Amino acid sequence: MTKLIESFLADRSGATAVEYGLITAIISAALLGGLGTFSNKLNAQFFFITNTIENAVADQ
Repeated sequence: MTKLIESFLADRSGATAVEYGLITAIISAALLGGLGTFSNKLNAQFFFITNTIENAVADQ
């Protein structure tokens, strides 16, 4: 029984998969945060362009 527990504790075959999973989770969180900021700025830029065009058309 002791050998079974020792071999279980010494087995590192699943550690790489867990590490890759954690790296993937961190990258995904960073991408989602970055895309949120990017989409807000892009939306503001389109709003500015729309207002500029509407004001130019209204002045004519």
